[in-house]
Amino acid sequence: MSDAGDFVDLTLQNEGSWERADEARERLGGSLTFYGASVGAVRGTVRDVARRYPGMTHDEVTALSSELWRGPVFERRLAAIVLLQSNRALLDNTDLTRIEGFLRGAGLVALVDPLALDVVLPVVRGLTGQGRARADAALDRWAHDGDPSLRRAAQLASGERD
Repeated sequence: MSDAGDFVDLTLQNEGSWERADEARERLGGSLTFYGASVGAVRGTVRDVARRYPGMTHDEVTALSSELWRGPVFERRLAAIVLLQSNRALLDNTDLTRIEGFLRGAGLVALVDPLALDVVLPVVRGLTGQGRARADAALDRWAHDGDPSLRRAAQLASGERD
């Protein structure tokens, strides 16, 4: 893993507790591992990454988010989402392919919803012209996909509610 990825992983492990991990596993289910780090600890860790590695480029942000997502750990995946949220000004329609992969492997609404609402929706709303047209086409494709996580994300990112 990269230095930044190692920092995030080790910090989240140190911030976790087995009690919170057990509670989250029971509440959220799924097949992911849980460190038991709080949402505040995840957000603080991502803030610390920004301080340790200032001026991260688009490619560095997206590479780190992919690195964090690869590990089947809830808090690492949540950190990837927070990282993308914090850097959404760097993102554009081309990043929807990576995010689609994240959504397909999310397995939990607790990851799908913030990814759709806090990353995809603002990115799409910020696009214009050809970039917006391509993003809208991707969302339309997601809306008709067989994967329920993609359909849910398309619905949320289109501004529709249940």
